[in-house]
Amino acid sequence: MSTPQESTSSNDSRRNFIRLVATGGAATLGSFALGGCFFGESEFQHGVASGDPLADRVILWTRVTLSPEALANLAAADAKVSRNPALAAHVQALKNVVLRWEVALDEHFRRKVRMGVTTASPERDYTVKVDVDGLRPGTTYYYRFLGRDMVSPTGRTRTLAPLLAGAAPAVKLAVFSCSNYPAGYFNVYGEAAKIDDLDAAVHLGDFIYEYSRTGYASERAAELGRLSEPETEIVTLDQYRRRHAQYRSDADLQALCAKVPLIAVWDDHESANDAWRDGAENHQPATEGVWQARRAAAIRAYYEWMPIREVQPGRPERIFRSFDFGTLLSLHMLDTRLIGRDQQMSFESFTGAAGFDGAAFASALANPSRQLLGGEQTAWLQNQMARSSATWQVLGQQVLMGRMNVPAPILFQQIGVSGYAALVQQAQTAPATLTATELAILQAPSVPYNLDAWDGYAVQRETVLATARQLNKNLVVLSGDTHNAWANNLADLQGAAVGVEFATSSVSSPGFEAIFPTEEPTAFARGLEALIGPLQYADTSRRGFLLITATPQACRADWHYVSTVLNRSYTSTIGKSLRTLPGERRVVAV
Repeated sequence: MSTPQESTSSNDSRRNFIRLVATGGAATLGSFALGGCFFGESEFQHGVASGDPLADRVILWTRVTLSPEALANLAAADAKVSRNPALAAHVQALKNVVLRWEVALDEHFRRKVRMGVTTASPERDYTVKVDVDGLRPGTTYYYRFLGRDMVSPTGRTRTLAPLLAGAAPAVKLAVFSCSNYPAGYFNVYGEAAKIDDLDAAVHLGDFIYEYSRTGYASERAAELGRLSEPETEIVTLDQYRRRHAQYRSDADLQALCAKVPLIAVWDDHESANDAWRDGAENHQPATEGVWQARRAAAIRAYYEWMPIREVQPGRPERIFRSFDFGTLLSLHMLDTRLIGRDQQMSFESFTGAAGFDGAAFASALANPSRQLLGGEQTAWLQNQMARSSATWQVLGQQVLMGRMNVPAPILFQQIGVSGYAALVQQAQTAPATLTATELAILQAPSVPYNLDAWDGYAVQRETVLATARQLNKNLVVLSGDTHNAWANNLADLQGAAVGVEFATSSVSSPGFEAIFPTEEPTAFARGLEALIGPLQYADTSRRGFLLITATPQACRADWHYVSTVLNRSYTSTIGKSLRTLPGERRVVAV
């Protein structure tokens, strides 16, 4: 946590610099250094946020946006330093912005409980994070930042309930994934911000996207006034910072983050598409440099711009961590991207002149050494689940865990879902009328539709499911990534029920309606439910968020949707409500 000593040191440097100017040692810098308005009308353009709440502490975040006057003054100072290097340390200190932070029990700040000072510096892109401790469990607080003539918006946050039975009679989480700025407005964030009794917002990744201005889902960006900044694909630290800044400028995102604490983890697009431990599909070393350098830049910008706690100083890639909501719910946030994932398999590797080699594919899939979490994270998760006495063990992670096997001809778009369903009906009622081609389609194997998901890491999935079953835990898996909504029953290879998966739709990224434009969305979703045994619910065309409400009696999932992300005027609806019961470990209709 920032301390008053940091402020004193910064102010001393500033006074020393002013004395140096006053005595003529820095006369060439001009009079701006002596003025009280060096930073001009700087402000908090990116709002405020809180995150990573615990029973006694929470992270507070904001960013200072320097005024044009301040930027001009700093540029002039830097230019003068080049002619007088003795001024370098003083100019560096001058660049810092000292802020006061306040935490209170009321929104008017009459009952302040914690306060202090911190510094916004160019080294952290003028972002600020304060880890405020000494707070009461299960309590709502208000906070703000102040500096010079600046006062930030007021934020509201909440600490977690203490680890006592009955301390958290209910937990309510809003779950998000895949917020693509150029694809549409963040109406989903705005809708969730209207809910007054959320305990936390959980973001499962793809908080930003790395593509260029003409990249994925940008067809209507100019029309919507949401062209990506910078216009190129982001690779460097400065570019990742600028992209985060653009997303944080969104009013709906600011409203949500000012209303409720955020618990977040990255997926791939915070760095590059289909990232894995040593690379990414959307990273070309020949033109974009060393992957480890790009990954480091992405991770640094993420920690600067997100209100999250660094679990292990010096190892920012170790993002996995747990949150205990009393003894009702333990939320384990996982990283399925950067720390342990082996490179994704591809169907092309098993397809040749003779067609798809199913036997070779199955053998590779069953390789026990293939990792999604990595050994360190797997051991940590097993330990966390073993030590937790919470009714619900919830995994907050990125990619689908359910077994999503579909007939290969559908996956390879030889036939649509509705056409395949018609063939199945024909085989049942008039099999003699089937052609050889149609018979071949029906006899083709079912394969995982997405090898980037847990389906591509089958042995690792069995390890996690076996852990939950052996510990006799009520497992709920939260997933994102696909831009579609799902509910799956999770069973091990022996068919034993282990838990359930609730997967959220996207904030703005398009779903299957963009990939299969000729399919009627409702019929398409119902067709998938019929074809995929564990799948209990699918919505493949609407944007929205998932509301999880956990009580001792049930864990309920409500899928909230908005009618459009292409207009600021929209309507909202609850598309489906499902739940799971303690000990049942199956999806149950509400």
